[in-house]
Amino acid sequence: MKNRIGSIIIGLALVALGVIFAGNVLGLWQISVFFKGWWTLFIIIPCLVSMFTDGPGIANVIGALVGVALLLARQDVITFELVLKLIFPVVLIVVGLFIVFGTHIRGKLKQVRQANPGDGKNYSAVFGSQKAFYPAEPFEGAECSAVFGGVELDLRAAIIEKDVVIDVSAVFGGITIYLPTTVKVVTHNTPIFGGMSCKRLMMGELPENAPTVYVSGVCAFGGVEIK
Repeated sequence: MKNRIGSIIIGLALVALGVIFAGNVLGLWQISVFFKGWWTLFIIIPCLVSMFTDGPGIANVIGALVGVALLLARQDVITFELVLKLIFPVVLIVVGLFIVFGTHIRGKLKQVRQANPGDGKNYSAVFGSQKAFYPAEPFEGAECSAVFGGVELDLRAAIIEKDVVIDVSAVFGGITIYLPTTVKVVTHNTPIFGGMSCKRLMMGELPENAPTVYVSGVCAFGGVEIK
């Protein structure tokens, strides 16, 4: 749903720009959309949409902050020299905040792993692809890694009755995970020019005691998609 809303926002923005330009050409009005630093919107808006659809991540938060700083510099609020000097400390602050606020979820992941160490399932693809279908059996967690390749893990038929962890690593590759509609999902990732998104279509609210699938890992120039 959030991904659809993000697409709608971008689409409406493009429609609005088209209407403005058409009105200018037809002489209905004269509205200028080219203000000082207008090009920074191509950095700011995609980052904000990404934060809304996929959640705040290191990459989109830093991108949005850099875009806003460049816009302020073009508006002569601050100088470009100051922007360049601030980039490194801002990156340190953002990364530090993500580490601090990620402590809780890491603690929960540790508890889940201790209570349910998993069944040792490992799915990986290096310069290739792998499709894995988990049968109608109890699922206790797994590891997925894609390096210049793709992994597709289908758990829609799996029996998930307690909290489990799926560790992922996508490096210049992609991982797609299909989950049953009877479980909750919590994601925790370190995005390095990559990201993790959840595009599941849910049919109503789940009960409070529904099991949770924790998807945790690193996305470096790659992505993880949960459906």
